[in-house]
Amino acid sequence: MKLLWTALYVRDLEESITFYANLAGLTVLKRFLARPGMEIALLGNGTTGETLVELLEDKSTKTVTIGDSISIGFAVESLDAQLETVKNRGIPVHSGPLDTPGSRFFCIKDPNGLNVQFFQMKQ
Repeated sequence: MKLLWTALYVRDLEESITFYANLAGLTVLKRFLARPGMEIALLGNGTTGETLVELLEDKSTKTVTIGDSISIGFAVESLDAQLETVKNRGIPVHSGPLDTPGSRFFCIKDPNGLNVQFFQMKQ
């Protein structure tokens, strides 16, 4: 069994696509109208077999609820470079950077309040 995607309901599809493109390097691989008022975008980096991020904007839903205990994580080559990118874009760091045995990470919030973690393995 393989995890195919993580689905995230968002308030503004364009804003969320821009966020994940600028900070995680994801591109829109597929975008379509699922039904009137609901648009879906599948994002990834184009790697065969990767797990995708699915963004769903439903105009009939006014509220997007995300629990604080849920996060989405991205591996980065340089945590310091990613931290600089985040700061240059004026996005506040929610927690970290934190060191664990073998790794470093920090978290920010996406435009919908979802915890987004950037993670680097230590050499």
